[in-house]
Amino acid sequence: MLDSASLQKQPLPGANAMEFSVESLETPALTKAHLAELLFEQIGLNKRESKDMVDAFFELVASRLVEGRDVKISGFGNFQIRTKAPRPGRNPRTGEAIPIGARRVVTFHASHKLKDQIQDSDSPPLDEAGAP
Repeated sequence: MLDSASLQKQPLPGANAMEFSVESLETPALTKAHLAELLFEQIGLNKRESKDMVDAFFELVASRLVEGRDVKISGFGNFQIRTKAPRPGRNPRTGEAIPIGARRVVTFHASHKLKDQIQDSDSPPLDEAGAP
């Protein structure tokens, strides 16, 4: 959840570093609409270009994953396609055995840089069991 955080944009070759600040969000999730609004406000793209850029980014990521290709975003993490084998399952309400078919799922593995940023944030420390 992003309440008061900052997102950093990696500089393009030959460009100055740029920092995005997210003061507060109306919802606990960072949405595509909010990303487009940030591009509009902080970079100066018009609203249509901002929305198109965000949509194009997510379309590109989704299409690569559908093709079965991994998506690696430097400094953020990796999205990978994993094929899960069929397995027996059970309806928790009735206890009836139900076969679960093979399927492909997307997994995300955060980069070390992102993990370090999360650990260095002002979040409350976790105890040894991982609870706040």
